[in-house]
This record gives sequence, structure tokens and C-alpha cells, in this order.
Amino acid sequence: MGRKNGVDFMKYLFFDIECSAVSKNAAKICAFGYCLTDEKFNILEREDILINPQGGFHLTDRKGTQGLVLPYEYSNFKKYPTFQEKAEKIYALLEDKDTLAAGHATMNDVKYLNFETHRFNLPSFAFDFADTQFVYMNVVGEFSRQFGLGAIAKELGVEFTEHRAVDDAYATMKIAEAMCKAEGLNFLQLLEKYQITVGRIENYEIRQNTSVGFLEYKQAQERKKEERERKKAEFHVFADKEKRRRAKDGKLKNKRVCFSHPLEMQTDLAKDLLKKAFAQGAFYSFRAEECDVYVCFETEGGQRLKSAQGANARIFTPDEFEKYLQ
Repeated sequence: MGRKNGVDFMKYLFFDIECSAVSKNAAKICAFGYCLTDEKFNILEREDILINPQGGFHLTDRKGTQGLVLPYEYSNFKKYPTFQEKAEKIYALLEDKDTLAAGHATMNDVKYLNFETHRFNLPSFAFDFADTQFVYMNVVGEFSRQFGLGAIAKELGVEFTEHRAVDDAYATMKIAEAMCKAEGLNFLQLLEKYQITVGRIENYEIRQNTSVGFLEYKQAQERKKEERERKKAEFHVFADKEKRRRAKDGKLKNKRVCFSHPLEMQTDLAKDLLKKAFAQGAFYSFRAEECDVYVCFETEGGQRLKSAQGANARIFTPDEFEKYLQ
């Protein structure tokens, strides 16, 4: 038996939701898949609850462009019960006091539930939830990117049909089980080891999962951001003062030079190169799209470099630029 915040959990409800359409403030649920297990991941129930979304299917990816295809026959959905008609069962599953709910990127699914309760004027859901994606990020110590269900399942050898809600729920369960087996812990012990606080929805408000590791990561990112801003400001002040010593003539007379942001962060190197550029009659521009010469490290890419290329600027690495100035 697991225990969390003084509550004993004898079961886990791994769930996934698919929608026929999602917008900023609305989501039309068409499938609620779940896999109910005991604390040892033995399956007690497994079902795909199909729902009439009362609207057409308009599916895109996260960028809002490429269409997603769900592994269902869309024309059949008009025959299924509505969310209102299935709500009682879904409430009972998620709000059972002996059960901890869990999903993958669970915040999305919880938001969909919130949208539908507003849409049909239903009471708010009230339950705690874990997130296997967030748990995995803590286990591998990587918070800078998200890990898709399919990618983790492939790594762990879990086969399933993506975007079929019940199969996604099953894969979520197998991911949780694999992480627990690797650590020799049950699911709640795994959450405790990584000091993970589960999320909660109540009174239509949602609190996301968090952890000590994630908070430390965010603090470190904030410190890095502050340091970048400090170095950026230092370089800008230097450029503003040093431009008064700009030579009237030279190899770069009246040419606009721009440095990449990573180069500007290398303050000593950037200052030295800028001094030499000013000594050759250059102006300094902070806008890559307006420069004649762009200096960046060889491994760099990104929009700033594309803007410089679009302006037909000459591209140098710092070493190449220094040799050119000599």
C-alpha cells in the first residue's frame, strides 16, 4: 500500500485524453482512456471511453500546422454518449480516495477536463495527479526539454498505438512501472525520493507538479539569465563609449559590424575585437539584419545568423575576423 500526504493509495489510475479539437480556451474530449492498477501495477480495469465531442475533428500539432490523425473512425463518434452522459463515471474514477491519478504531460489533460466542465456547466474536478513525464525528467536530471510518451516508450521497449487513449494510458503505466523497477521502489516512494509534489485540480484551479530538483533548475536558469543580461549591458556600455574613438578611415570604413549574442557574452574577446574593428573605421550595429559584417562562432545557427545572411553580410568566426583586421 502506498501513502502520500497521510492518505493511503491502494490503486493508480493511469489515464489519457484525446480531443476532436483544441483551442486556447476550449477542448472537445472524444476519448478518455484509462488503466487502473493496484500498487504493484497489476491491471484491474482497462477501458477506452469513447465520447461524442459534439463537433467536428480539427486536429493540429503543437505548432498549429500539421494535422494529427487519431486511430479511430471519426464518423462513429456521433453514436457515442456525450461527455455529460459519461461524466459521472469519469468523476468516480479520478476522484476515488483510494486512487492516485497519473498521466503523461498530465497538465494538458487536466486542462481539457477543466474546459469541458465549464462548457457543460459541471462542478470542478477535485483530485491529485502525478505526471510520468515530469517524474522521468527528475530521474534523468534533465529539465531543459520535454520527453514524449512515444520516445520514452521506445527506449523502454513498450509497444502501443499512439493517440489511442487507452493505449497511451497503458504505455504511461508501463513507463511508471519501468522507472520503479529500475530504482527498486514503488511509485509513491519514487515520488518521495525525487521530492516531487503532485499536482492538483480543485475549484477549477490547477496546480502543476513540482520538485526540489526542478526548482533548483529554474533558479540556476534565472541566475544564468541575470548573468547574460549583466554581460550584455556591460558590452553595450563599452561599445557606446569606445565608438567615440572610431577611426575615420580603414579596412571597414563605414561598414556596420554585428556580433552574435554568444560572442557578446564572451566579454573580453568581444571588447578586443570591437576595439580593432573601430580602429579600422567600422560602426557597430546591434541589429543583425542591418549589418555588413557578422561575427559568430562556427557552431552557431539561429535566426540572428539567418538575418545577417539575408542582409548579404560577410560572415566571420572570431579568429577569421581578427586575422582579417590584421
